[in-house]
Amino acid sequence: MPARRPNVVLVMTDDQGYGELGCNGNPWIQTPSIHDFYLSATRCQDFHVSPLCTPTRGALMSARNPLRNGAWATCWGRSILRRDETTMADVFLHNDYATGMFGKWHIGDNYPYRPQDRGFEHVVAHRGGGVGQTPDYWGNSYFGDTYFHNSIPVAHEGYCTDIWFEEAMSFIEDNRDEPFFAYIATNAPHSPYFVADEFADLYRGNPDIPEPEFYGMITNIDANFGRLRRHLQNLRIEDDTILIFMTDNGTSGGWEEQSGRGYNAGMRGRKASYYDGGHRVPFIVRWPGGGITGGRDVRELLTHMDLLPTFCELCELDVPEHNPWDGQSFAPILRGEDFAMPDREIFLQFRQNTEPPNMWDNAVMCRNWRLINGEELYYMPADPGQRNNVAEHYPDMVRRLRIAHEEFWAEVEPSFRQPCPISLGADEENPTCLGAMDVLGDVAWNQGHIKAAMKSTGRWAVQVEKDGHYRFELRRWPEEIATAINATLPPEHREVCPFGGAGGSRRGDPGLTGAPEAGRV
Repeated sequence: MPARRPNVVLVMTDDQGYGELGCNGNPWIQTPSIHDFYLSATRCQDFHVSPLCTPTRGALMSARNPLRNGAWATCWGRSILRRDETTMADVFLHNDYATGMFGKWHIGDNYPYRPQDRGFEHVVAHRGGGVGQTPDYWGNSYFGDTYFHNSIPVAHEGYCTDIWFEEAMSFIEDNRDEPFFAYIATNAPHSPYFVADEFADLYRGNPDIPEPEFYGMITNIDANFGRLRRHLQNLRIEDDTILIFMTDNGTSGGWEEQSGRGYNAGMRGRKASYYDGGHRVPFIVRWPGGGITGGRDVRELLTHMDLLPTFCELCELDVPEHNPWDGQSFAPILRGEDFAMPDREIFLQFRQNTEPPNMWDNAVMCRNWRLINGEELYYMPADPGQRNNVAEHYPDMVRRLRIAHEEFWAEVEPSFRQPCPISLGADEENPTCLGAMDVLGDVAWNQGHIKAAMKSTGRWAVQVEKDGHYRFELRRWPEEIATAINATLPPEHREVCPFGGAGGSRRGDPGLTGAPEAGRV
């Protein structure tokens, strides 16, 4: 074991694609801090995640495929990481790291699935899949919000992204004398596109940019990333810190497939697509003390499931008992050793529904090939834009990838009917709030749905922890506004974004600001 294990800071943004960085060829976006980082870091140029946020987050934390770990959708009771999964934070905590999580979790808002139940000692987070979604604190709108500190609501001043980085930097400073793991998972630039004018104005008036506010949110992230690096330098711990920048899926607001406006680095597809534009993302890593620098490109096919095994090797971690990992360490590649990953198959799949995924609604990847929906085959070195289906010319490769997926499917399919139950009566969370986002059925996933009295029907999967008498309380509105169930939204809770004197920008569904918890136990 080294005299001191390295710190780890993992920054992951939401809905930012590979093409939303100047260092990846975007001609308009301003990301100078990440560009500077890119020049002195190792860049994994064929790095893949899942096409949606929850599947990415669950696989990142567990090193296991979403169809194994239960977190394959963004709600419908299928956005929860199974209780028996060992998380990245569990492993770091087991090795006496201080662990902190800041921003978006989205793999369980109730015990035993919250970040503080999964290895994170210090948590500052919103709830649900975005600020202002149904489980989140009522009225959150990116500015001046109330976020949860280990489940205790605390009011904040300022912009959400600024807060995540400020809280993370405070955690880092408090723990600078011991190894720490800081996971900064921003909700930006996920919609709705809210950002101060000073950032959005950089892009307004450019007809090639579909969403100026989306770009502005990324430039704000870049400014915060620069602040983070300077903080590590000022604390004199940058050389001892593994710092990573990555994103959770392909672009949502940076490229229009029909019009071609925006920039997608020549890839086909965007968020929720099985083409590479939906899941190939930037992955930039630097650790000067470990020799991971140099402005070097890595071309191996790598995934989010590989990251936990890689950390275990780089940090020489003692690994507790865990379910078998789907990921494999690529630490030797980062260290510049003569090493190649095995020619393995990678399975990407999700479904936005309570019901199990369809077997052939997927992508199967191996080193140079992509099989889409079991029928379309693309040879990536010659066709990175995935325009020329060569399935009929390479039937053996189609057969290989289909057989691999059929074998994988046979392993995971028996677990599909086993939802993740929320605990009732546990000391760790009492009372328990059951929200409409986690219903096994028709969900009301954002606060606007609640205000519109949208019907949400279904059931919750629960596990009663103790015998006894339970009191159930049905609510439409959350306790913090104490309004009758059949009342309309009070005037004082109008959709107002408190930008202050500086002004600001809001794009997206205005109904995304304001939400209750649908039930209470």
